[in-house]
Amino acid sequence: MTEPATPSTPTRSLFNDRLELIVAILLGLVSIATAYASFQSALYDGKMTQNYTIGSNKATEAESLYLEGNQQYVQDSQLINQLTDLSIDSESSDPAIAASAQAKYDTIYFQSVSPELESAIQWADAQNEADPELWYSPLDNEDYLDHLFGGYQDLKAEADAVIQEGDGFNDLSDRLTLNTVLMAIALFLLGVAAVVRATRTKLILGGVAVAIFLTAAILTAFIPFVGLG
Repeated sequence: MTEPATPSTPTRSLFNDRLELIVAILLGLVSIATAYASFQSALYDGKMTQNYTIGSNKATEAESLYLEGNQQYVQDSQLINQLTDLSIDSESSDPAIAASAQAKYDTIYFQSVSPELESAIQWADAQNEADPELWYSPLDNEDYLDHLFGGYQDLKAEADAVIQEGDGFNDLSDRLTLNTVLMAIALFLLGVAAVVRATRTKLILGGVAVAIFLTAAILTAFIPFVGLG
């Protein structure tokens, strides 16, 4: 006569019940952590997009300022050449030519020379007088160049800084996405562990899942929290 199957011991049954409870709790914790990492990744994506948009707009505005400054620089360069020619003609031995050239020089100077260019011309005249061996152009004056291109340089620096910050947000978002994937793998393993009946298999799957989750959780903890807004 066949002996009836020996029922599981109360201790083993209690252990399995507790193990299933632990797996269920871990499933909840990993689910919450996965949602958090995914949400943070989305927020960093939003900040990245915002920074890229602002940086791109600033870069476009800076380029516009550069083109405007460069156009003025070309016009001033042509003006300086014209004034130089008239200045030479004003020293002509022919009084009529000299007087006509001087009159044109004075008129053009009054109508077309900006205060910044005038200061640059005065600076160049002083430098050329102090150092006759070299020729100084008004267009090389630092204050004059800063007037034309200073706004471009400042705005371009702002644009580069904003875009660089956006690159940082993108890097953090990518790291959070990777951590989310790792947590999803841990969730899958815990889900399998919750349904298998073999205790050994349940322990192995749960242990691997916990190891993966802890790795992802630690990596996520080192990423600064970003709030809404």
